Amino acid sequence: MNELFEPVKIGKLELRNRLVMSPMTRSRVVDAGRVNELTVEYYAQRAEAGLIITEGIQPSVIGQGYIWTPGLHDADQTEAWRAVTGAVHARGGRIFAQIMHSGRVGHPYLYPDDALPVGPSPIASGEKLFTPEGMLDHPTPRELTLEDIARTIEDFAAAARNAIEAGFDGVELHGANGYLIQQFLADGSNRRTDAYGGSIPNRIRFAAEVVRAVADAIGPERVGLRVSPGGAANGVSESDSEELYRALLRELAPVGLAYLHVMELGDRALTRTLRAEWPGALILNPHPTPEALSSPAAPEDGAAALREGVADAIAFAQLWLANPDLPARIRAGGPYNEADRATFYGGDHRGYTDYPTLESGV
Repeated sequence: MNELFEPVKIGKLELRNRLVMSPMTRSRVVDAGRVNELTVEYYAQRAEAGLIITEGIQPSVIGQGYIWTPGLHDADQTEAWRAVTGAVHARGGRIFAQIMHSGRVGHPYLYPDDALPVGPSPIASGEKLFTPEGMLDHPTPRELTLEDIARTIEDFAAAARNAIEAGFDGVELHGANGYLIQQFLADGSNRRTDAYGGSIPNRIRFAAEVVRAVADAIGPERVGLRVSPGGAANGVSESDSEELYRALLRELAPVGLAYLHVMELGDRALTRTLRAEWPGALILNPHPTPEALSSPAAPEDGAAALREGVADAIAFAQLWLANPDLPARIRAGGPYNEADRATFYGGDHRGYTDYPTLESGV
């Protein structure tokens, strides 16, 4: 596993290893989008990662898609994140904030004025929102106007500026998993007939404008982009994934981003194609075959991807969730704690900050 422990440069950061903590929604922020002491402890425990990417953080009120998720759109939220970044940096870690606008993956339940969620087109996701009172169907979203689009792009940039103010080393833009950026990319959710819909150059326009606005706001070396080519999460569908993402990467290559983060969905050939298109650092959540999608990515998968040259760093999710001392466990060849799915979302410290380390006992 030596490949996983080699240093690597991401943007202007020198990371001490190639183990990246993938963003994972944990839904434990119950106070007006402000993170708390449990959040601080959770991320500080995992500061041995080369890079931590936080859970998705909404850049605006209407950008929220789930209950109990954090924000970066007001001063109190920004100030609360300072404790997290300070704790991670005190342990020698690096941390990026993932900015996630959920788009149509939302519900009036989440918004103070009972507003509809928004999307590129008035097409519902077909999914549901969990609430303590029960599951609620996502409604048909309100189609974003051109003025709305401009305002939403500025929301991303403002949240990025807040992230730097809060002490983050950079931001990752969530362009995957069926959220707003991918909703614009995917022809199944984007049926617009204006400059933001129809052809591939039009469908990549929103993503490119968000990336450039954020890069202009905080510097491209502090910006990453996450994508999930071919992904169907939250009801999106893409009929032209390879052509679509090749065009997107060609458009973004000159910007000089810190990294591209690819959620691999069983198609290593497509990953190789994207690697050939992308001149910068590439972080991969490795699932090289369809069969690999049935289980979380393993250290062996990451080391193999590094040896193959399709990635510069490897993002793990459940392994980090359940193993705060993941680097030590990989070096020792295990054992690994099993993630408790019942405590993934919501709740208290259980299944969040109480996973044992090797030192404390398995």
